[in-house]
Amino acid sequence: MGKIAFVFSGQGAQYPGMGQSLAQCSPAAGQVFHMADSIRPGTSGQCFAGTQEELSQTKNTQPCLYCVDLAAALALEEQGIQADYAAGFSLGEIAALAFAGLFHSETGFRFVCKRGEAMDAAAQANPGGMAAILKLTNKQVEDLCGEFTQVFPVNYNCPGQLVVAGEKDQLSAFQAKVKEAGGRAAPLAVSGGFHSPFMESAAQELERVLGAIELSEPRLPVYANFHAKPYTAALGKELLARQVKSPVRWQETVEALAAEGVDTFLECGPGKTLCGLIKKTVKTAKVFQVQDEETLKAAVEACKSA
Repeated sequence: MGKIAFVFSGQGAQYPGMGQSLAQCSPAAGQVFHMADSIRPGTSGQCFAGTQEELSQTKNTQPCLYCVDLAAALALEEQGIQADYAAGFSLGEIAALAFAGLFHSETGFRFVCKRGEAMDAAAQANPGGMAAILKLTNKQVEDLCGEFTQVFPVNYNCPGQLVVAGEKDQLSAFQAKVKEAGGRAAPLAVSGGFHSPFMESAAQELERVLGAIELSEPRLPVYANFHAKPYTAALGKELLARQVKSPVRWQETVEALAAEGVDTFLECGPGKTLCGLIKKTVKTAKVFQVQDEETLKAAVEACKSA
């Protein structure tokens, strides 16, 4: 068996009831939700019993997802599975950094609450949407974006899938152009144009928030969305602030991890979106989701028997 990477789920993967099974079967996971409730009362209730509508509000989504992501990783570690590397998709990057010790889990949770609020405010001030573009090359999508003033390539997910963010009217016209070019556009159920210039005010607010946070060197490499290279304490604040207004280079991140010898990826958090993107990027990769007691047991057994 090669090296193991824990990868942390991003926004869009949330669902009602997430995390409850983990909290019940793992003391380490349960402690995450206890910590969250002590800082933001009702967080575990939103995860375990909140509606899809409630969980889809960015100000709720981000703290809730952070908890489930981090809980899954700590449950794995509690079972003796050690990560060699980590990475997270957008919001998931904050959980990855807390897991790796760039900051304490409480600090990460407080930050992610501010991040959700800042991105929600930016989305309301600059309404936009997002769409996944399929069946076109990155270059084709980038060229099409260049024909519009308010449409931007934002999430480089895997070969043949690039997400764009844009102003709603321009995004509609852009999707028509995609169809003409032989591609397919799948609108995403999100509340704003994340990882684009629409998030400039959020980046400025987070830069201010980060000024009061102390960072440490992470105990294992965490690959950044911004440039698909490992975080350092010295660059941590800059990367965290710029991340919300910059593209997520997920395909490059997965390729970089594979080049380091990672052949097993454990997706920590709800859903299995990252598992799918990883398999499309590195076909030989072994991928496992960890989101509840059943998937935790399966992943642990697979890793220990390898």
